[in-house]
Amino acid sequence: MIHHYKQNGFNIVLDINSGSIHMVDDMAYDAIVMYEKQSKDEIEGYLIAKYEKSTSQDALSLIAKIEELKESGKLFSKDNFVAKADKLKGLPLKALCLNVTHACNMSCAYCFANSAVSSSNNNNVKTTCTGEFMTVETGKRAVEFLIENSGDQKYLDIDFFGGEPLLNWGVVKEVVEYARKRELQSGKEFRFTLTTNGLNIDEDVIDFSNREMHNVVLSLDGRQKTHDNMRKLSDGRGSYEEVLPKIKALVRARYDKGYYIRGTYTNENLDFMHDILHLADLGFKELSLEPVVGKSEESYSLTHKDLPKLMEQYELLAVEMLNRREQNQGFGFYHYTLDLTGGPCLHKRIAGCGVGLEYLAVTPDGQLYPCHQFIGNEKFLMGDVFGGVTNENLCSEFADCDIYSREECVECWARFYCSGGCAANAFNATGSIQGVNEFECELFKKRIECAIMLKIAEVTDC
Repeated sequence: MIHHYKQNGFNIVLDINSGSIHMVDDMAYDAIVMYEKQSKDEIEGYLIAKYEKSTSQDALSLIAKIEELKESGKLFSKDNFVAKADKLKGLPLKALCLNVTHACNMSCAYCFANSAVSSSNNNNVKTTCTGEFMTVETGKRAVEFLIENSGDQKYLDIDFFGGEPLLNWGVVKEVVEYARKRELQSGKEFRFTLTTNGLNIDEDVIDFSNREMHNVVLSLDGRQKTHDNMRKLSDGRGSYEEVLPKIKALVRARYDKGYYIRGTYTNENLDFMHDILHLADLGFKELSLEPVVGKSEESYSLTHKDLPKLMEQYELLAVEMLNRREQNQGFGFYHYTLDLTGGPCLHKRIAGCGVGLEYLAVTPDGQLYPCHQFIGNEKFLMGDVFGGVTNENLCSEFADCDIYSREECVECWARFYCSGGCAANAFNATGSIQGVNEFECELFKKRIECAIMLKIAEVTDC
């Protein structure tokens, strides 16, 4: 199976099963596209007629080269991974998303949490219900749960999430310090990530994060108008002017440590490329802008009619990134970061992020869900950190969720890049974790095409 496309002057052919990527000239592109559908004589005749300076020998040599690549497993190769899919199930737990609070000091229009303003606090802090702050004891128990269920996995990840985790910063710090002590006793090594809206960033947050956080994810949607339209303070004012200096201060202090500026685009900023470029112009080098996830009836939701505009934006962004790279003003965009020589392991390519198996989310009171997007849906309650996973049937459902369990994925050229997509998005779109969110699929495929084009441009110095 191959996928072929043309972008930014490149003729690109992907061999899906081997992962081989070929940049070819026009004549070779046509020959490869025709190879499995026409005979050698038909291909030869077509090429000679179209390319006037080409001879019969040129065409036959090209066909022979295609056959050589096929024989070596670099074109039209077979899928040798389907038989291995079942053997990759049941891997140990290696990551937890700790929702240390469901409260928030902002009121973002597209927030996935169904929150309301609590009348029980004087700071106008938004919360899903009273008492939604993780205790130190629950946080420590989550660390133990991860260690106990990690098998021989040495490296473990904990993401501090919310709500807004800085509202429970003391607990975050104590959990990190506890985990560091347990490293010495358990032989494990922890990596921590903090996701924050930036509102409560201060010197203590910066210093501690730079010591302990492997990565920090900072919420900023782009241009001030875009950001303020969706990301508001609890009193209704836009938050851009308040959070930007704090986010800049943290990023400045991180030097070579990991961070991402993570934004969201909606139907109200379909020209989202300009928001990404705005963030780059502010000096941020590691960027991510995600399509909004929301109910279709929401005014900000994206629909299929938006796809042409969004596809255009991704292509324009890729070209602009090339231009800026040539001017030594390059920046990274999460969805265009692609490792063509190493990349994800086979398990990740087949089954994705490990949701519900290798990766679980923990609520403030210690309940376990497959990931943060499932929290609150009792159908997906898996147990808790005190008694462990009790919903074994749900574990089996997620274990069976891979690219070979979805009919739409089996013949999709992008399956080894997207790994079947996000189970939560699939459930929200279709009512099943085995479903496919077609809208997300189209965006993902365009992003991968752009990412591969950028990689080709990089290695060819074009």
